[in-house]
Amino acid sequence: MTAAEFSEISGIPSSTLYKILSGHRDPNMKTVRQIVKTIKEIEGTEHGNFIAVIAARPVLDNIIEKKMKIEGQLITIREYSATSMEEAIVAAIRAERDGATSLVCAPIVSPTVEKVLTIPVATIMPRDSLLTAIKLAAKKMR
Repeated sequence: MTAAEFSEISGIPSSTLYKILSGHRDPNMKTVRQIVKTIKEIEGTEHGNFIAVIAARPVLDNIIEKKMKIEGQLITIREYSATSMEEAIVAAIRAERDGATSLVCAPIVSPTVEKVLTIPVATIMPRDSLLTAIKLAAKKMR
């Protein structure tokens, strides 16, 4: 994002942003607050407009897009790493407290998470990755 685009979204004059970015001016507290508020809005966290994805780190590393346009709405995807059932449940509760509007997680944990959350839960159905893993296991057997 350019400084001009950020200026348009934030309402901070572009000349002020350029002076701050070039080091010719320190921002005052009002400007810092506006910058932080704008960044939160851009990231989708100001109004809790994000989808939480709970998975192991290797799975999360495959997520390329951190924002997706779905039905004309820009949605932020926020990752929550978990390597056990307990971590996944804690991450789900944390995600809801952080303002997630919905959650995506593995089928092994989704029934439990649905009982403790008030937000919608979608289950990852890893069909393609399951077949890939089976083929890999077969190769390792040789």
